[in-house]
Amino acid sequence: MKQALTAGAAGLLFALGLGVGGMTDPAKVVGFLDVAGAWDPSLAFVMAGALGAYALARGLILRRAAPVLADTFLEATSASVDGRLVAGAVLFGVGWGLSGYCPGPALVVLPVGGLTVALFVVGMVAGMGVFRALVKQPG
Repeated sequence: MKQALTAGAAGLLFALGLGVGGMTDPAKVVGFLDVAGAWDPSLAFVMAGALGAYALARGLILRRAAPVLADTFLEATSASVDGRLVAGAVLFGVGWGLSGYCPGPALVVLPVGGLTVALFVVGMVAGMGVFRALVKQPG
């Protein structure tokens, strides 16, 4: 129960940060991605702030012997860049650039975002289902 409450609180904090930072506004996101046109660099500051907070928190967290809500820290099993990683990154970027949404902000604005956001989320979930059906998951 403690893990679920902590995850829920973290999700709410993340949603609040996305909203306050303007990451839920597709026009702002597309403006940030339009580096050859009317580029809006404001989201770079949001991302830099998030990376700074992450770097500080990670340093403090890894000083602990174990996580608060788990037995051990989970670490990436691979550091290699392969075709699947690159293809996934390209697909994510194209989807983000075309729609102005990535998964987190889309879920945050889903209750009030209208048909466009709903279609994006349906497409995202369908894509995850297709991936799960076609690709054997490790473990």
